Amino acid sequence: MIWVPIAVAVTGLAALVYAAVQHELRQSANDPQVQLAEDTAARLDAGATPSAVLPAERVEMSSSLAPYVMVFDANGEQIASSAVLQGTAPPFPASVFEAVRSGGQDAITWQPQLGVRSAAVVQHWRGGFVVAGRSLRLVEERENHVLLLSAFMWVLTLGATAIASTAVALVAASRSGEIDLRAMSIARRGPALRG
Repeated sequence: MIWVPIAVAVTGLAALVYAAVQHELRQSANDPQVQLAEDTAARLDAGATPSAVLPAERVEMSSSLAPYVMVFDANGEQIASSAVLQGTAPPFPASVFEAVRSGGQDAITWQPQLGVRSAAVVQHWRGGFVVAGRSLRLVEERENHVLLLSAFMWVLTLGATAIASTAVALVAASRSGEIDLRAMSIARRGPALRG
């Protein structure tokens, strides 16, 4: 019984550590895209053409880790893109643009097809929207490593606390037995003789 609250606390701490690290990994995956989206929107607002703001090389989303840029008009129609998926322009969900239509920025996880996931940042510019993204493959691999490490440490800590709790319970039971034996011995001898 001593071990049950310890096990609950250990489980809660392991879950908290995993959640905090996973959240930080996922949030930091957006950082390069935030800069890329903001810089691209600023160049477009300054008069650059959509094709001029794209990275020099096409990015195959299914295999590349390189960042990509997509430019959309105010109606959500794609007008320029450095991203391709299986050789064609990937369909981006136009509903995402509503969150930034009046200005601002949004960060999403975009999965245009099974097994292809991107951290994408949507930025408003005066003529429409910019999407900057890159693959989440490395981030998700790190998340899996953190999950395995957290699970390993959770099991190890549960085992160690179970052993420690059992040892404490055995020592307590042993001492309790010694006290009981002393009490029985004193009771058998009877009251001390008065001199």
